[in-house]
Amino acid sequence: MTSESATIVELSRALGDPRQDLVILAEGNTSIRTDADRMLVKASGSQLGRAVVDDFVEVGIAVMLALIDDPEADEQDVDRVFAQVSPGGKRPSVEAMLHALCLEVGGATVVGHTHPVPLNVVLCSPHARRLSADVLFPEQVVILGPRPVFVPYVDPGLTLARAVKAELVAHLDAEGRPPKVVYLGNHGIFALGATPQEVLQITQMAVKVSRIPARALALGGVTTLTAADVERIDARPDEIYRRRILAGDEPGSPGA
Repeated sequence: MTSESATIVELSRALGDPRQDLVILAEGNTSIRTDADRMLVKASGSQLGRAVVDDFVEVGIAVMLALIDDPEADEQDVDRVFAQVSPGGKRPSVEAMLHALCLEVGGATVVGHTHPVPLNVVLCSPHARRLSADVLFPEQVVILGPRPVFVPYVDPGLTLARAVKAELVAHLDAEGRPPKVVYLGNHGIFALGATPQEVLQITQMAVKVSRIPARALALGGVTTLTAADVERIDARPDEIYRRRILAGDEPGSPGA
């Protein structure tokens, strides 16, 4: 068992733990970069909470990105390529293309995709976009970043991958850095982390954020932080340091 295999199995079991209530059955998937152009991604039909090493397929990131970028490619091409990358074995989740995007365009090392009920309550409502627009408290900025990405509902597969790529590129152009979160309308969340610890924290914080507005409305309304508040918190040295420690970036390590 490689270190990457052990790491992604451990994260998958944590995200799939029934006590977390982030997924049921075979929902959700995870991935980890293994080298410059390879990733391990959960196989289709396997369960996060019961993950073992054999539940993951190693695929080329460039192969996934080429499918997304090919204007002539369709879902039949996706089916053909996915069969080729794992001949006779388990096939990667159709969302492997999204994982490749999050690792390459989104700059992540580890990615977790889940369908938490509290989040989907909001993502299935007319207020879904507010998850990426409203900032409620400082820790939200520290863990989720100042501006998450939101993508309206698109069927999983090639069309969704292309929509997510467009939003990731637009975010990078506007912000100069990748997001920590991609919210998918009527679907779920992608958490983009440098470590498994960060992916789990991003997911947990996004769930917390989704629970607050409904309760605040019962008390008269939601009060959000101003744009100036968000920018100030995001740039504070103490919060930058705390973000690194929480993500598992030890003091004195490169970039710390």
